[in-house]
Amino acid sequence: MKTSRVLTIAGSDSGGGAGIQADLKTITVLGGFGMSVLTALTAQNTLGVHGIHEVPLPFIEAQFDAVVSDIGVDAAKTGMLSSADIIRTVAGKIRQYGIEKLVVDPVMVAKGGARLLREEAKDALVRDLLPLAFVLTPNIPEAEALCGSRISSPQDMRDAAEILHGMGARHVVIKGGHLEGEAVDLLFDGRECRLLTAERIETRDTHGTGCTFSAAIATGLAQGMTVRDAVERAKDYITTAIRMGLRIGGGHGPTDHFAPLRRELETYRTLGPEKRRFHPGGEPLRKHHSRGPDQPGVRPARCQGSHRCGRLPRADRPGR
Repeated sequence: MKTSRVLTIAGSDSGGGAGIQADLKTITVLGGFGMSVLTALTAQNTLGVHGIHEVPLPFIEAQFDAVVSDIGVDAAKTGMLSSADIIRTVAGKIRQYGIEKLVVDPVMVAKGGARLLREEAKDALVRDLLPLAFVLTPNIPEAEALCGSRISSPQDMRDAAEILHGMGARHVVIKGGHLEGEAVDLLFDGRECRLLTAERIETRDTHGTGCTFSAAIATGLAQGMTVRDAVERAKDYITTAIRMGLRIGGGHGPTDHFAPLRRELETYRTLGPEKRRFHPGGEPLRKHHSRGPDQPGVRPARCQGSHRCGRLPRADRPGR
């Protein structure tokens, strides 16, 4: 099976809820292989950002060269690009390596209010990076800052999406979480507009939702999904992650990136013993680890595969 290679180009969140850390968790859970180019280090927790250290430009370029020249990239996403120089450096590398499936998350302000994009860098974002975006994923405040108009309704979202599309982004997803009512996002491809609606979950534990959403879209694109399918799956994924958010820290806690896996595990645990005897492929577990009725008294070879049956080979079991 082909490995879907997803590159995240963003800052590090020492608290683990956003940035590179959130991206790599998301990519892994959704079945991709995650790689990273760090653009900044942040001293950050659920209460806010306490310090930012930008990565030197030559080292950003070195990370790009090391990853792309050897492993390759099926899709990429950008997150925190705090300065005009960093934006221009990243844009230059994206053009150099011809990365077409690029998701641009125009990160400007952290959940706690700290600015993650310098004011003078916005022009570079619009001029150098937006024209490279296969999918652009601003939230309401970011879309307002980029297009220069206030957004207070789905019609305003569509108007803003048309402006952003005119700036060069091929697809625009405006996240409507800052509006009242249901959580409505808008997907615009230059011709058609589609609203994606989900229940609004009342919680303060939403740290890293934008990073997670954009990483999920990039993973879907790397796996060959259409933009619409990738965005719809990302919407389902982030909704589940928010619903099962983690109440840790004293501020805005993170979402649970492993929520879909936990949900599947709970479903498995509720199955009766007879149903548990079959792994997802539909084959009885005894074909891997028990004597078959057609081979009385013969001990089968140890399972050497992915151990979908849930048993480890003898040598790998605890206590051996």
